[in-house]
Amino acid sequence: MGRLNGKVAIITGAARGMGASHARVFAREGARLVLTDVNEEAGSALARELGDCAIFLPHDVTKPEAWNAIVAKAVEHFGTIDILVNNAGILGPMATTADLTDEGYDLVCAINQDSVFYGMRAVLPVMVQAGRGSIVNISSIAGMAANYGFPSLAYVASKFAVRGMTKAAAMEYGKHNIRVNSVHPGFIQTPMMVEATDEVGGEALAQIPLGRIADPSEVSNLVLFLASDESSYITGSEHLVDAGMLAH
Repeated sequence: MGRLNGKVAIITGAARGMGASHARVFAREGARLVLTDVNEEAGSALARELGDCAIFLPHDVTKPEAWNAIVAKAVEHFGTIDILVNNAGILGPMATTADLTDEGYDLVCAINQDSVFYGMRAVLPVMVQAGRGSIVNISSIAGMAANYGFPSLAYVASKFAVRGMTKAAAMEYGKHNIRVNSVHPGFIQTPMMVEATDEVGGEALAQIPLGRIADPSEVSNLVLFLASDESSYITGSEHLVDAGMLAH
């Protein structure tokens, strides 16, 4: 307990799935939280559940001006920002490259990729001024290998991009004591996973060496470690949570 005492974190896509799990784990460990999502009802309910340590702000992560407003409100409410978890993301259309529409491609990249850039750009000045910070960008095993089971060039492209942007920012801002890492989950029991498969994993289970779908908390525990001072010498790295799927 108390691994994030005194720290302020922004978590995007916090209303459900992994984002909500991250929020609960961070709150348990003493963080003060700015939770953001387009799902205002679920996001507000989570903030109420967590109590005084959390506020919810509706947020379209694809809009740079919205990011500036979120950062300003976070600093106004809590005084600083120590942690950013870029968690918001979508799976998008399941389509082969020749069948992928412009609209589908642009939407996936806007939410999964552009938002990570906008988020980092918005919080980094605050972190530089404070002389510290940890950014955790949620990518995917699809940001490590394209053959993860579902046809979607847009999703793969966006998740590879998150991995690259993470490394670039880590190299640039290490001198300011700001660490930037990416997390690459495999099959996690979330609403987005259910959209792509079924409640218990279906054929996906055959691809998983451990033979089961992960609980979101199993990702949150890693995100907690990377957000905390326990990972003080880790930056620019990608971290798999995939039950060995990419071990071959």
